[in-house]
Amino acid sequence: MSKKLCMIFTVLAVLTFSLVGCGSKTDSNGAGKPELALVTALNSIDDKSFNQGSWEGLKQYAEEKEISYKYYESPDSSETSVQATIALAITGGAKVVVCPGYLFEVPLYNVQDQYPDVTFVLLDGTPNDGNGNVKIGDNVICYTYAEEQAGFLAGYAAVMDGNRALGFMGGVAAPAVVRFGYGYVQGAEYAAKELGLTAGEVSIDYTYVGNFDASPENQAIAASWFNKGTDIIFGCGGNVGNSVMSAAETAGKKVIGVDTDQSVESSTVITSAMKNLTKTVYDALAAHYTGTLETGVCENLDVTTNSVLLPMETSVFESFTKEQYNAIYEELAAGNIEILGNTAVDSVMELPVELVTVSEL
Repeated sequence: MSKKLCMIFTVLAVLTFSLVGCGSKTDSNGAGKPELALVTALNSIDDKSFNQGSWEGLKQYAEEKEISYKYYESPDSSETSVQATIALAITGGAKVVVCPGYLFEVPLYNVQDQYPDVTFVLLDGTPNDGNGNVKIGDNVICYTYAEEQAGFLAGYAAVMDGNRALGFMGGVAAPAVVRFGYGYVQGAEYAAKELGLTAGEVSIDYTYVGNFDASPENQAIAASWFNKGTDIIFGCGGNVGNSVMSAAETAGKKVIGVDTDQSVESSTVITSAMKNLTKTVYDALAAHYTGTLETGVCENLDVTTNSVLLPMETSVFESFTKEQYNAIYEELAAGNIEILGNTAVDSVMELPVELVTVSEL
């Protein structure tokens, strides 16, 4: 298809979106067109997870600096819809567009050169053409996270707190989800070694459900695990966690949240493997407006910048202490613990664990 036809379809898509509307919110105190925009490709900004954490960072900065802002929800996660929603935000006046999630990788690769005067903030991904060819435009800053460190902290804390039958329910096996899961297994192994446990004393049921939905099917999986004796499940897949929480509430069991502090979602959430999304977005916007934002690069954020963590202030462990947490966190920050990420092995079953028994279901 020629570039001219592509542009025609994009314009038509934008006009269609403008006519039918999409989820959005503008700061009531903002003057003129919304200058800051966040676009979602999957779920809404009140998902109590990745989108919400990102939105809260944008909202906080915009309201502090009295800058108009707005969010746009793509009607579906297809590349065409996401690109059209980005175009709609820019047509609406956006000068900075925040794009949370790996589903923006290809759409942003396609549109970054079309809007050289717009700054794009991509979270959890790198612009690419879908075939491994990466291009980070001069108007793009992208951030990835060391989710394996957050997962490690969660697995370590779970075992140190006395849990022995663990579960990991991931959504789609996207790189970030895989890193969370691999870190979780390695954290449990590290704790088992510290405690002097024997091989097989800690077990982990491990699966990817193939979606990010709160559904009866996902709740049934979690319920079956709890019913057979699983103590705690790491619900790592956006709204999948809500299904895990519902099952835990019925079974009287425990949950580890993901991305943001999900303790407010359910009393079953004892901690969360967090990415400090609110801080990331807030800091990126602050740097943009002070002229210090370095674009054209991708930064990997980890424990050294307090970008992955457990929210100890709201965590409700039975025996795992803040002192123990600080000690392991410092070990990670000092680089004394090696954690394998998503590219190190082809599956969770290849992780070099000796004491933890992993069952991939």
